[in-house]
Amino acid sequence: MAIDNRLTSLLQLKLPIIQGPFGGGISTVELTSTVSNKGGLGSFGAHILPPEEIINTTKAIAGATDQPFAMNLWVEDHDPEALSLSDDAYETYATQFKPYYDELGLELPKRPERFHESFEEQMEAILQARPPVLSFVFGIPSIDILRACEERGILTVGAATNVAEAVALDLAGVNAIVATGFEAGGHRPSFLRRAEDSLMSTSALVQTAAARVETPIIAAGGIVDARGVEAARLLGASAAQLGTAFLACEESGTTDAHRELLFDKTAVADTILTRTYTGRLARGVHNRLIDELERPDNQIAPFPVQAWFVAPLKKASMDTNQTDLTSLYAGQSAPNLQHRNVASLMDALSTSLSNQADAA
Repeated sequence: MAIDNRLTSLLQLKLPIIQGPFGGGISTVELTSTVSNKGGLGSFGAHILPPEEIINTTKAIAGATDQPFAMNLWVEDHDPEALSLSDDAYETYATQFKPYYDELGLELPKRPERFHESFEEQMEAILQARPPVLSFVFGIPSIDILRACEERGILTVGAATNVAEAVALDLAGVNAIVATGFEAGGHRPSFLRRAEDSLMSTSALVQTAAARVETPIIAAGGIVDARGVEAARLLGASAAQLGTAFLACEESGTTDAHRELLFDKTAVADTILTRTYTGRLARGVHNRLIDELERPDNQIAPFPVQAWFVAPLKKASMDTNQTDLTSLYAGQSAPNLQHRNVASLMDALSTSLSNQADAA
């Protein structure tokens, strides 16, 4: 991949590498800043943070790097069904989760006023904190928000899972579009159609979207090394976003047990798309939580109600380094992971991309 292109110049990157943002509390200041310091674009998944923490986290990252980085939010912060959830429905979901809470010695959480932070309030914090880049998923912010970002010098990056979404982002005037294929670990951030109806491969999505939009494309999904980055370039992408490869690094906020699982080639050979983790479709490693909650007699709650019940199980699992009752995000190329820290991964990418550029 040509290291210098319109997108890398705009984002001031030495390498055409974007670190995928991790929600659910597994992004870290260290991971984000280290990627940026090594020439890529570090990203922090901030969608669960209240506004004050967004401001403080942005300041902390800026204090650890003088290079560009991204803060990532979820535009659609509640599924419609969650906004109108009845008390009876809440109790039904609580009953499904009670055995797991009892097993871990936890009390079931009481129903909150809201299950998730308000995107609008989080955006006020972003506009105040002024990170170099705002990336977002599950929708497109209003034109007023996009204009406010532009006025403050905040570049905007949106995510698409199908061509129609890429065109919509292009028309909205974002600075870059992440074309994310179904191979990717983590959530499928669809917003125009159901995620199950937007399962395009990275290859198909990148090349069809790149032919129909003017905005630079960032390829995401199933990319863990320089071969994947080069393949993305040949399909029309200006940069590549790697998620699982950075999640496996020691700087990420996941558990050691999850990290070790990512390097278990047998365990990650067959990842699965599931709504078990949050109520929205995501790719991860098969475990007991998925097997039992996806039984025909169970019902997955809408986002973020499902996430509300899973979160305490995740925390308890992290405290005990267990993997049975937690989310285990992983992409389909996880069996090819090689690097356990950011420096090793970024140096390998830099060397390979430089050699490819020299050979071209």
